Amino acid sequence: MSQGKVISIHIAAIAAAPVKSVPEVIALAGRGLEGDRYAAKLGTFSKDPGSGRDVTLIESEAIEALKRDYQVELGASESRRNIVTQGISLNHLVDKEFRVGEVVLRGTRLCEPCAHMEKLTVKGALRGLIHRGGLRTEIVKGGTIRVGDSVIVASD
Repeated sequence: MSQGKVISIHIAAIAAAPVKSVPEVIALAGRGLEGDRYAAKLGTFSKDPGSGRDVTLIESEAIEALKRDYQVELGASESRRNIVTQGISLNHLVDKEFRVGEVVLRGTRLCEPCAHMEKLTVKGALRGLIHRGGLRTEIVKGGTIRVGDSVIVASD
């Protein structure tokens, strides 16, 4: 069994709006996080087809590596991902179900950085986060996610 934890949670009400940190959030199965742009269908890419728009995650280790390897400082909320984790490899969770607190998520695809994210944050973030920009997920079972919750992946 692999295990990590939630370091921070972030939501934005509409596309390109500043992201705010929250101590907990309600995950709505098949929709997204309450108060977040994608649950309300107000995200930049809401009209584009594709899976994994319910919740996005990124490893705190990727944000630290961006600073270490590329000298690009990006705050946790600036990543524009909903959940920042520690101690778990998110790239390995594509096509897998895992728990975040009481919520069950399914990894659908990597959350590669894009020019839009870099435009809203800092120059160099796109290049430095390629293949470590996080994970896109769908909510299988809703509930509350809190900072400090465990991220648990059952062994295959």
